[in-house]
Formats: sequence, structure tokens, C-alpha cells
Amino acid sequence: MQGHCITPPPEGNGKVSRVIRMGTRKSQVMFLEAFSYHVIEQYFSSSVWVGDFCFCFHMRLFITRVDIVVHSLKDLPTSLPPGFTIGAILQRENPHDAVVLHPKNAALTLDSLPEKSVIGTSSLRRAAQLKKRFPQLEFENIRGNLNTRLKKLDEKDDYAAIILAAAGLKRMGWESRISQILGPEDCMYAVGQGALAVEVRAQDKDILEMVSVLHHPDTVLRCISERAFLKQLEGGCSVPVAVHTEVKGSMLYLTGAVYSLDGADCLKDTMQTVVEIDNKVSESAQECEHVGVTANSVSSSALEAAEKLGMDLANALLNKGAKDILTTARTLNDAR
Repeated sequence: MQGHCITPPPEGNGKVSRVIRMGTRKSQVMFLEAFSYHVIEQYFSSSVWVGDFCFCFHMRLFITRVDIVVHSLKDLPTSLPPGFTIGAILQRENPHDAVVLHPKNAALTLDSLPEKSVIGTSSLRRAAQLKKRFPQLEFENIRGNLNTRLKKLDEKDDYAAIILAAAGLKRMGWESRISQILGPEDCMYAVGQGALAVEVRAQDKDILEMVSVLHHPDTVLRCISERAFLKQLEGGCSVPVAVHTEVKGSMLYLTGAVYSLDGADCLKDTMQTVVEIDNKVSESAQECEHVGVTANSVSSSALEAAEKLGMDLANALLNKGAKDILTTARTLNDAR
């Protein structure tokens, strides 16, 4: 744990506005920096001053006395501990995965790489889908943060390419390293991928109201449907679960899939529902969570429809045998 409190400058009347303490994991310092200076200042420049950062680990809000914790949404479980809620989901960056090639393979794609080329990925979801889509390639585990993985790629000949989230590369300013964006026909993304989430104390109404203006309605509805899908499946990072969502007009489309570890077995389906984004929120909706998300600025009917869509799609796959695929995948992964 490091860092110190954020102290706002005095207001014109000599009073000091409330101190807002922000936190994140160390590995997300650049995400927090981008969030703090480009988002918080944009919306709250009159009342919130962002200085040095307090760093903390997940769910340390009470212990560290911070008010806001910024996460990658895909890192947050679908059920948060009592007393915590996701108070805002920001507009999503590109949620798709990206291919980063070894410099010697510049201008190639996964399709044109030599047979038996080794692709590095730390994700079971990516590996399962890409093994099925590109059987001529080999996939091996690669660990570390973005810096570490890129260094392993560039300085050794162990990997022909690695697969990373496009959003992370963009936020780090490394878009130039993206050689290929993988569309849903190649690799669907993780639940919540590309979105930043603001976690707060559920009972801190002032903070909850303050951050609620950061909600991006389309992103909120997409991510709630994805999180409901994952929660109903009882999935997680130990099993290959993938999604793809779109909002077109008043329709929300959700595609979800589960895979065996080798990608050979797959169950996949698409459903849709009507979501009316009208900003009409009832008083009761302000106290209602949807898979850990409190979205005061989005209509309750749209939130309910999005959550039901995710649950319905999960149940459809479970009825087709998804539980057996996930149980086998989890058992094999735990045995590794």
C-alpha cells in the first residue's frame, strides 16, 4: 500500500470541499491516471481536485479509507461482498482482443503465420476459441503484466505473437503494436472487457450520486446482460466463457458461448430484448442492484430487461448441456 490522501484546494468562501480519495491496484496506475484527469476533472472540476493517488487492492475500501476504487470491469466478480456496489460503468473502449506480432512477423496475420507458430496467451477463453479457429497454430501460456508480456515477445523467439485486450493497449498508448483486431467470428471477448468500473460503498449516497453521471447507458446495459449471463452459468476465470453484445436502436443483442479447454466442444447462442433508454428512473430503482451494479441514471425497465436477457441465454445453454462442459473444463484446469 502506498500513496497519500487527496486534498482539494480551499473554495472561495474559505471552506474546504469534501476530500475524495481514489484508489486502484498498482498494475492499473495508468488506467487510474487516465480516469482521474480526463474523466473526474471533466465532470467534477468545480468540486473535486485530483492530486496524488492512494493505491489499494480489491475490496479494501473500508480499510484504506478511500471513497472510490477504479477497476477493469472484467476483474470484478458478478457478486460483490455486502456493502459494496459498482456505482458507474464508463463508456466502453474496443472490447475485442488484439494480435501483437513479434517484430520479425510484421505484416502477417494469424491466418498467414507459418504452421506450428506459437501464440502466447494467459486466457483460457482466448486459447479455447483460437485453437478451434486456427488449428494449425500452437498456443502456450504467457504470464505477467502488459510490459512483461510485450518484453517476452520482443526479446525472445518463444512466441510468434501474443493476444492481448485491445482496450488495455490503447489505454497504455500502445495502439501501434496492434497488428490485428479479432472479430467475434474469431474470438469473442470476456464479460465486461474494455469497460472501467467505479466501485463505491453502497451506503455512501453522496459518492454514489456523484459518480452516477459517469454511467454510459449502452455500456451499462451490455455489461449487465454479460454479467448476468456469467453469474447464471456460475462461470469465472477458470472456465472459457465468451460474449459479444450490441445495442441497435432499442434492441440489445447478446451472444454467449462456453467452450471446452481445447475448443473442441462449444455451445453458443444469441438472444435479444427491447431496452428503452429513457432516463426515467423510479425511486425504488435507485436502491436496486443488478449483478452488483447500481445505475441510478438508467431506466429500471431497461436494466431489468438486460439482466433477464443474460439469465435467459445462460439457461438456454445450460439446458443444452453447458454445465457438463464447464464442469469438465474447471476440473481439468484445477488439475493443471
